[in-house]
Amino acid sequence: MATLFQRSTIGALLAGIFDGDETVGELLKHGDFGLGTFNALDGEMVVLDGICYHVRSDGSAELADLQAHTPFAAITNFTAEHSFLVHESSTRSDLSHRIDVAGRSANLTIAVRITGHFVRVKTRTVSAQTRPYPSLDEASRTELEIELEDVDGTLVGFRTPEFEHSIGVAGYHLHFLDNTRTRGGHMLDFTLGRGRVEIMELTEIHLSLPTRGAFLTADLDPSDGAAKIRHAEGT
Repeated sequence: MATLFQRSTIGALLAGIFDGDETVGELLKHGDFGLGTFNALDGEMVVLDGICYHVRSDGSAELADLQAHTPFAAITNFTAEHSFLVHESSTRSDLSHRIDVAGRSANLTIAVRITGHFVRVKTRTVSAQTRPYPSLDEASRTELEIELEDVDGTLVGFRTPEFEHSIGVAGYHLHFLDNTRTRGGHMLDFTLGRGRVEIMELTEIHLSLPTRGAFLTADLDPSDGAAKIRHAEGT
């Protein structure tokens, strides 16, 4: 059975809990494919083929420091169970529908890898925050949006069931990394010209929660939490 390892929850990020005590090196013991962020919300994380990349606020990507810490990340060992080729221009909505049809159930988490030539990819990356930390929703309002055109690369991420909205990002949560591994970010929208879509069902979740600090007293499921998460993540 395929397992998703997740450090903390998206609800904790929404509440402004931007510091964690797990290192990138420790995280990589749990998988070779995934996404997340870094302490102080300092950019986006992309884990691809067992290597962790740190995407900075200007969209530039570099190898992550194995001693850097993460407040939120989701990772698995990726082995495609189903794949299909894309031969013509397809939007985010087009491919989301095809993936939904290919999956057995909307109640299962799916790891998604989309590789190929993108007509366009619209991304954004959050800048490092300073204490006292704002909420994720507030921090996302200052994110720089970048649009890449005619670029080869990979989208990495997950489709999470709606009932997990305060644990993970309900719906599709994808991060982009180009083939040179020098540009990327949190995906807002894209059009794939041609490529391959690979998916894997995840039937077990290992959720690792903080045991100290602000997490213990935070309101992790506010009444408007789902809407704020969607706004912050651009979903």
